[in-house]
Amino acid sequence: MKLRYWVAAALVAGGAAALWIRGQGERPVDTASDALMVRERVRVEVLNAGGVPGAARRATQLLRSRGFDVVFWGNAEAFTEDSSLVYDRVGRMDWAEGVAKALGISNVLSRPDPNLYVDVTVRVGREWEEPGAAADGATGAFVWWNPRTWLRRGGAEDPQEHGTETR
Repeated sequence: MKLRYWVAAALVAGGAAALWIRGQGERPVDTASDALMVRERVRVEVLNAGGVPGAARRATQLLRSRGFDVVFWGNAEAFTEDSSLVYDRVGRMDWAEGVAKALGISNVLSRPDPNLYVDVTVRVGREWEEPGAAADGATGAFVWWNPRTWLRRGGAEDPQEHGTETR
């Protein structure tokens, strides 16, 4: 009879532990970019429109660390823009606003283009600064599921992946 109680107690304790562990990974959704990361796959194109070396790459790394799917990054056709812009390409302003919030960009416009294979286009201007970079000097956040961040030491940048951007 005592064995049954021990088995029942072990099952209850195991179930409670599993629920507790599962709850540790959850966090409240408090920003537009976090809400998108949880629910949607947003395809993003990031273009360096200001001519600052590495700007599109840094913006890409930031967006990927927040769960956005950056399908292309590189240079714009010209380096003439001072301020950054985020364009909605599919009629979902909430997606464009989430990307803009993640990058700290306030200019968001709707310019749907069915010929593009992206949901959002980001044009990084000369004045763009990575949110939080000035405060802590970090180039990107640690993301447990991204092996490239496991070996990062002292803010070293990731090697280039795919994209075309001059340095």
